[in-house]
Amino acid sequence: MNEINNIFVVDDDESVRDSISMLLEAAGYEVATFSRAADFLNICNSSTLGCIILDVNMPEMDGPTLQEELARRGLQLPIIFLSGQGSIPLTVRTIKSGAMDFLTKPVRGAVLLDSVKSALAHCADLHNQAKTAQSISARLAMLTEREHEVMLLAVEGYTSKEIAQRLDISYRTVEIHRARIMQKTGASNMLELARIAPHQAMQ
Repeated sequence: MNEINNIFVVDDDESVRDSISMLLEAAGYEVATFSRAADFLNICNSSTLGCIILDVNMPEMDGPTLQEELARRGLQLPIIFLSGQGSIPLTVRTIKSGAMDFLTKPVRGAVLLDSVKSALAHCADLHNQAKTAQSISARLAMLTEREHEVMLLAVEGYTSKEIAQRLDISYRTVEIHRARIMQKTGASNMLELARIAPHQAMQ
């Protein structure tokens, strides 16, 4: 897997953007800076990977409002908030809404780098989970309607004989369906299939 290395700094203070960029670039990260939240939103989409270092207080659209807009769009980029004067209620609000961290300016370089490392690891986890879910959905989409019925009954613990009776088909037909289900889903046993099947049930 390619390492996720992108940091987006959104802060209306040019000196803060410059100092953070220098720190992160020296540590080997790819950094893009934005003075306005709206500018970041213009380039951000479902394929954007990385983490955001986000100022709390900005004109037009502040940090928490940008966080809410990203959530509304279904974009799960980890956020590290920076604030000149952090308050406990605001910190709690942003963390409850999914922020990775809430740091007070001026932030020590080592503290910020540790937070960035954790945020990027979280981004990688989210990305891998999304790819896995997409792969499972694609495999399950190959099942016929009958195979889908057999699969759901099989993972509920019904034997091939019981499935045959419930669906009014032959035992041999059920066995053929089960073999095709295992082949199409890539599951090697019923335990693996049981882990995959709930994804289909939620579709």
